[in-house]
Amino acid sequence: MYFNKPDLHLWLQGLEYGTSPGSDSPLTSAGVLLQQPKTPVGLEEDSSDDVLPNEISAPYEVPQFPIEQIEKKLQIQRQLNVRAMTDKHSIQGDTADDTINIVDHDMIPNFQRVSISGEDTSGVPLEDLERASTLLIQALEMRSRYMSISEQSFPTTTLRFLKTVHESDRFNKIQYEDRKSIAELIRKISLPMIHLPPRDHPIHPPTETSDPWDIEFPADKKYDIRAVDGVYNVFQNADSQEPMIQNYPKLKDFCNDMQIMCNMIADGPLKSFCYRRLCYLSSKFQLHVLLNELRELASQKAVPHRDFYNIRKVDTHIHAASCMNQKHLLRFIKKTLKKNANEVVTVTKGQEMTLAQVFQSMNLTTYDLTVDMLDVHADRNTFHRFDKFNAKYNPIGESRLREVFLKTDNYLNGKYFAHIIKEVAFDLEESKYQNAELRLSIYGKSRDEWNKLAKWAIDYNVYSTNIRWLIQIPRLYDIFKSNKLMTSFQDILDNIFLPLFEATSQPSKHPELHRFLRYVIGFDSVDDESKPENPLFDGDITTPPKWTDDENPPYAYYIYYMYANMAVLNQFRKERGLNTFVLRPHCGEAGPVQHLVCGYLMAENISHGLLLRKVPVLQYLYYLSQIGIAMSPLSNNSLFLNYHRNPLPEYLARGLIVSLSTDDPLQFHFTKEPLMEEYSIAAQVWKLSSCDMCELARNSVLMSGFPHKMKQHWLGPNYTREGVPGNDITRTNVPDIRVAYRSETLLDELSNIFKVHQHPHMEESP
Repeated sequence: MYFNKPDLHLWLQGLEYGTSPGSDSPLTSAGVLLQQPKTPVGLEEDSSDDVLPNEISAPYEVPQFPIEQIEKKLQIQRQLNVRAMTDKHSIQGDTADDTINIVDHDMIPNFQRVSISGEDTSGVPLEDLERASTLLIQALEMRSRYMSISEQSFPTTTLRFLKTVHESDRFNKIQYEDRKSIAELIRKISLPMIHLPPRDHPIHPPTETSDPWDIEFPADKKYDIRAVDGVYNVFQNADSQEPMIQNYPKLKDFCNDMQIMCNMIADGPLKSFCYRRLCYLSSKFQLHVLLNELRELASQKAVPHRDFYNIRKVDTHIHAASCMNQKHLLRFIKKTLKKNANEVVTVTKGQEMTLAQVFQSMNLTTYDLTVDMLDVHADRNTFHRFDKFNAKYNPIGESRLREVFLKTDNYLNGKYFAHIIKEVAFDLEESKYQNAELRLSIYGKSRDEWNKLAKWAIDYNVYSTNIRWLIQIPRLYDIFKSNKLMTSFQDILDNIFLPLFEATSQPSKHPELHRFLRYVIGFDSVDDESKPENPLFDGDITTPPKWTDDENPPYAYYIYYMYANMAVLNQFRKERGLNTFVLRPHCGEAGPVQHLVCGYLMAENISHGLLLRKVPVLQYLYYLSQIGIAMSPLSNNSLFLNYHRNPLPEYLARGLIVSLSTDDPLQFHFTKEPLMEEYSIAAQVWKLSSCDMCELARNSVLMSGFPHKMKQHWLGPNYTREGVPGNDITRTNVPDIRVAYRSETLLDELSNIFKVHQHPHMEESP
């Protein structure tokens, strides 16, 4: 066990509280832990400059000790404040790096840390470490470039390390051989401290009383919009040959980057290095839990009002067509059949049919209907049978009922589907703390799909503060082509992206779509990943206008053209002052590992990510890049992977940004609150602690697409800050100890990689 060298302020506190210089843990008195106070009650006047960022909204301390111990603690703190300020003034002549920053140290919670000392702490030969460092930094720079081009997020901690690679003042000038404390490392590389002025940031987001569809329309711009080799772009006029936006990776560049990444994940020494680091992260977390579990629990108990039930959670992966449970759907069908039996709902062979006639044709009455009759729940027969799982979307095995009740584009223009979605939204609003990101489908079959979907949402006012939309695009080109619905792959891209560019250029001509897009946060790519395909292709592959084969393009082809068009669209929308989108595809549930390479390069977050357990290099890169992974263990249990083999607890222990999601409550869940069902089963099976559960919930909010202001209310006004300053335990119920551990561990991993990097100027991939 190696002790981080403390500074004067922390050392004085250790003496006053009875800690030994070799230990961070305070001694006990009468069986009570004497914890270091943050900003004690009654000292606001003496320490107004030392207010913690995560205490902006909660400038108080909950009493934990008998009154005489509180008074003793306050007296000691007054002495420490005076002494520390005196010491600070006495060394003003020293360098800025050696000045004691009380705020920095006050941010760091007091807990048992595990540090490794010695010249080489990686456990591999120096040559392998240098090679691994070069390759990992190259991969991180690739992702950073792809995220920057497409206006998607990249973690500031990793980005700051990357910036040091090309700077003349190299990062490795910091004296690593001294193994300075994490506190000093944070102080040396952190951005300037930014304190938000309000002390009383409201706990609840403002309620929207106005019409959610009443939004501002920017002035129309008559640009010429056309596709070049499958990627839409904006031109000044019809005669212009130079696109206004050229900053996106060409297909050849993407193929080269894919090849580099695929060679990287097969590199033997790099695989060994990444596997060792992942095992170290798992073991380090186990030690952290052994040493600090009781402290984390004590921190949670000290917070008034907040517990797991009333922290915000987001279902980051759920499909709108299956967002209700089977009993809810059954009740809705029965209720609709009783109230609207004579309403015409479909046309069969040119003849209109009422809802009653539809059920008569199946020889069914409301009395006959049961959840067993609906037959929408996945069972043991759907394991590795995606075709049978898709058939479960048809209630009673009838595609007509799916069309009537679970589609937006039908004879009733999605009336029933809108009503049931609003019932689900009402349940979410009643729960208050649960939110969902529902997937709606755009197939790319026709040019007016977007306008129909937007009209459906606005006409039926399908809106809730607890819901945001993602657009899922099924990879069904081969089916459309075999049915002669299109001539080439370019037709799908035309139908998906041209309406979006037109609505961005001239919003007044597409008013409903412009309004609807305000609540769309991104795109998803869905289908069975286990379908056989050729996962790799080169830059000479056929472009979309020339892809006229009956064969379906590979996964990477779909994802690249979704990404490239979205990147140009995002730059265009940002220039117009409109919201941008993110790419969050289904990735790594099954199929080849190259899907995860696509996700690493082009997606802000992914759904599933099960195959990362087989690719240590990619798993380590996902950790360093802090890529969000929405995992659905109950869904995987029915389709691809038994529950006990699910890697979620392993990912969580290692520090990957994972969240729990439901995927399809209609197929996999039984209760009215499927997300809570998911959490409860995970907690029981994997013995998750309260801190683990709250960390998963916090991750779900961080990786979600809800607005920044809403996240400020849910997580705290400084949630974008790194480490402890970004955490507000009074809102997240995640102890500062856990957040500090995650932040310090990531800093440690990044410093191990970047400190041996010997090539300030790296060749970028073409």
